[in-house]
Amino acid sequence: MSPDIKNSVDNTFILIFSISVILLLIVTVTMITFVIKYNKKRHPVADKDIHGHTLLEILWTLIPTALALLMFFSGYSGFKLMRTVPKDSYVIKVTGRQWQWNYEYPNGKKYDTLYVPDNQPVKLELNSTDVNHSFYIPQLRIKEDVIPGRTNYLWFKTNEVGEYVVECAEYCGLSHAYMLSKIISIPQQDFEKWVNYLPPADTIKKDTTKIKN
Repeated sequence: MSPDIKNSVDNTFILIFSISVILLLIVTVTMITFVIKYNKKRHPVADKDIHGHTLLEILWTLIPTALALLMFFSGYSGFKLMRTVPKDSYVIKVTGRQWQWNYEYPNGKKYDTLYVPDNQPVKLELNSTDVNHSFYIPQLRIKEDVIPGRTNYLWFKTNEVGEYVVECAEYCGLSHAYMLSKIISIPQQDFEKWVNYLPPADTIKKDTTKIKN
């Protein structure tokens, strides 16, 4: 996955969380200050009536509006990046069924573990054969619904060789919690060797191919 997507999701979360914490502190401190300073024992009779404050009313309108727009554009920029698939993406078909994920490569190779070339955009075309599922990669901060009769998509690019967990994030039946899979990111050269090795098949089975250097 492109680091920009992951960073965008994380930055948007940090932005919204920080704004929420700051506003909570401001409201809480102000409330406690007013309770102590203007309690009835100290001020049994109000000093004067309050009829409004134009500048204050303008500020409490403009500041929340600006904060809301800031959060919106931060989220929208990440969403736009997620939905814009690079033209050089490697396309893999994903099929969700109760309760497993299966992957089909352009040359017809099929496995239940997703091998991808490191540092290359990968587009996943998502389909379901039964009920609603949701393809979720927590480490990469991406998720997309998988709906029967409809092809959805997502894309990512890993920035380091390693394993990534795939989960189903939509309750899909009794064994929903066990609908797990893996993404294994390997160097481009090793991926070419792996994907071009076609085992005697017609069946989808777990990959046991050894990659030889």
